[in-house]
Amino acid sequence: MDFSLILFIAAVGTGAVTLGWRWRVKITARRQPEAPAVAPPLLVEYARALFPIVLFVFVLRAFVVEPFRIPSGSMLPSLHIGDFILVNKFSYGLRLPIWNRKIVEIGAPRRGDVVVFRPPHLPQTNFIKRIVGLPGDMVAYKNRQLTINGEAMPQTEAGIFWFEGVHQRGRHATKYVEKIYGADHVIMREHSFPQAEIKFTVPAESYFVMGDNRDNSNDSRGWGFVADEKVVGKAFVIWFSWKGWSQGLVRWSRLGKIIH
Repeated sequence: MDFSLILFIAAVGTGAVTLGWRWRVKITARRQPEAPAVAPPLLVEYARALFPIVLFVFVLRAFVVEPFRIPSGSMLPSLHIGDFILVNKFSYGLRLPIWNRKIVEIGAPRRGDVVVFRPPHLPQTNFIKRIVGLPGDMVAYKNRQLTINGEAMPQTEAGIFWFEGVHQRGRHATKYVEKIYGADHVIMREHSFPQAEIKFTVPAESYFVMGDNRDNSNDSRGWGFVADEKVVGKAFVIWFSWKGWSQGLVRWSRLGKIIH
C-alpha cells in the first residue's frame, strides 16, 4: 500500500476520533451542565496526541518534500546504492496526494533534471532517472552517444569509477561529463556491456528518461515514456548515505551533496 495513503487514513482516523470526542463532550455539557468532567478513553488520548503529528507529516510529504532511498546502481556515478535523497514535491506544480493530479502549475521539468516517477509498467513503484527528452524531442542513442533533435550531446572523459563491495572488486567503468544543452552531469559507460540503439519521438505530456549508468539502467529505452502525471518530484539533495555493515557504514563525504 502507498505510504501516502497510509498517512492519509491515519490522519483521517485520528482526526475523526479527536473531533468525535470533542463533539461528545460539548453535547454532554449542553444536556447535563452539572455533570462532572469525564476523562477521555486511552484511544482518544492517543488520537489527540498523534493527529497533529500525522497531519504534519502527511502535508509535508504530500506537498513539500519526500525522502527516498536509492535501491540500485542505475544512476551511478551520480547516485549510489544506499543514498537517501530528498525530492522536491512542488518543483513542477502542486498535486493532489494519493491521486497525484496537478492542481497548481508552478514549473515544468527540464532536460537534465533528476526526477522520481512511476513508470508505465510498474505504476506502484518509484523509479529515479534523468530526463533527457521533453515533449516533441527526437531522442536517439547510438554507439553510446546521446542525440537530441539531431544534435549530439558532448561527452568529455572524466576518469575511472571503481565499484564498491567485495564482489565488485576490480570492476570499473569510464566516467564522462555529458552536457545537455548547457547542463553538465556525470555519466559512466562499461564498454564490455552490450548497448542498444534507439530512436524515439517523445509524445505530448511525456518525458524520455535515462539512467546515468548508461549500460546498466532499466529506463525509457526499454519500456517507453513517463507521463507527466506520473512524475513525483525533482531530486535535489543527498541527506544520508549508507554503505552497509561490511563496507564502512556511512559515506560521510556524500552527506549534503546537491544532486545535479
